[in-house]
Amino acid sequence: MSKKDNGVALILSYLNEKNRPYSAQDAVVKAMEQLALEGKIKEKMYGKQKIYFADQGQFTEVNDADLKAMDSQISELGTQVQSISHSCRQLDAELKELNSSLTTEEMISEIQELKTECSVYRARLEKIKAATNHVTPEEKEKVYKERGVYVKEWKKRKRLASDMISAILEGYPKSKKQFLEEVGVETDEDCKVVVPST
Repeated sequence: MSKKDNGVALILSYLNEKNRPYSAQDAVVKAMEQLALEGKIKEKMYGKQKIYFADQGQFTEVNDADLKAMDSQISELGTQVQSISHSCRQLDAELKELNSSLTTEEMISEIQELKTECSVYRARLEKIKAATNHVTPEEKEKVYKERGVYVKEWKKRKRLASDMISAILEGYPKSKKQFLEEVGVETDEDCKVVVPST
């Protein structure tokens, strides 16, 4: 592009291609004015503002039927755009789902790990079944009963000891903690032991 041309041909081509009005700005003002003087584009004044647009005489006239056909085509293309956009969203969702799922190799590896795990559990189960030292329901019941007796006795003795200590402390000049330290008594709480429920 020569210095003399200064973008005039480009602006003319752009205005003709877009076929819509533009307001004059900065560097294009001179080029627009030159094109208007040469009669290649049209110029109109709106108050203090000039607008430039392609010379409409160079275009073939469009009748109402052609306009309706164009509107119909625009509507059809809009529908196609919506349909394609919807398909793209569906395909994108499907792609995300496929990307998050396991590959065939990963699935084979996962199955192998699960089979190994199952065989370990089977071996443990067989070992447990083969053992001869199973606890019978009667033995289990006996152990639970004995446990209940011992817990009950534990609670009874704890209550008796607590009552005796309280009786002694009524006439004792020091605190309960000091008394227990002097006598050498360790409580369940000192040993962080909780009496189990029966």
